[in-house]
Amino acid sequence: MVNREEPLAAANCIHSAKLCSGPAFSSQPLRSLFSALCPPLPYTDSVTSDVSTSPQQSIHRIVLTGFMGSGKSTVGPRLARALGWRFVDADEAIAAEAGMTIPEIFGTRGEAGFRLLEQQVIARLIDEDHLVLALGGGAIETEASRTLLLSHPATRLVHLEVTLETTLRRCQGTEGDRPVFADHANLKARYDRRLPLYRLAHVNLDANQATPAQLVERITADL
Repeated sequence: MVNREEPLAAANCIHSAKLCSGPAFSSQPLRSLFSALCPPLPYTDSVTSDVSTSPQQSIHRIVLTGFMGSGKSTVGPRLARALGWRFVDADEAIAAEAGMTIPEIFGTRGEAGFRLLEQQVIARLIDEDHLVLALGGGAIETEASRTLLLSHPATRLVHLEVTLETTLRRCQGTEGDRPVFADHANLKARYDRRLPLYRLAHVNLDANQATPAQLVERITADL
C-alpha cells in the first residue's frame, strides 16, 4: 500500500524549538552556502555492532539522536504509540526538573551547567523500561552520556541522519528559537563535529526523505 504521508517538514523544528533565542538570519544565502559546502552524499541505512543487546535480549528502551530538524520529536511520539510505550523529550524533562525554561538554565548556569543537568536526566531515564527518549542535538557530545547510551543493557540508540540542507529547509522560520542559529558562523562546524558521534549509534537511518511512518517501521522492524 502506498504511504501518502508527507516527509518530515518544518513542524519538527517548531515542536522542538525550545532553547534560547538568537537573531534571525537569511536562510536562502545559508542554504546556498551549505549546498556548495555539503553536497548530498549517497546514504544507506546501517546497523552497527550493538554491544548492549543480543538476539536473545529484548530491547526495553529506544533513544533517538540526531541534528536539529531530523524528526526526533515527530517520530518519537509515533514510535511510542506504535509500541505502547511512553515518550519523553529530554529537553522537556530537563526543564521540568530544573523548574525553569531551557533559556533560563543557559542564562543562569551556562552551557556547562545545562550539560551536567542533561547528563543527570539521561542517566535517570535510561533505567526506565518501555521508553522512547528523544535527545537534544548536543547531548551526544557529552562523553559520559554517549558511553552510557551505547553500552546500557537493552537500550537501542537510533540516529536519524539529515543533511544541513534538510535541516535548514525544515527549520526555516524557527531561527529565533534556536541557539545554534545565533552562532551562524559555527553552524557547519557544529554539524561536522557531531556527525561522527551520531554515527556511533546502534542504528543509523536516512531521515532526509522518509516519512515519520516509514522511520517508525524501520526502527521497529528488527525489535
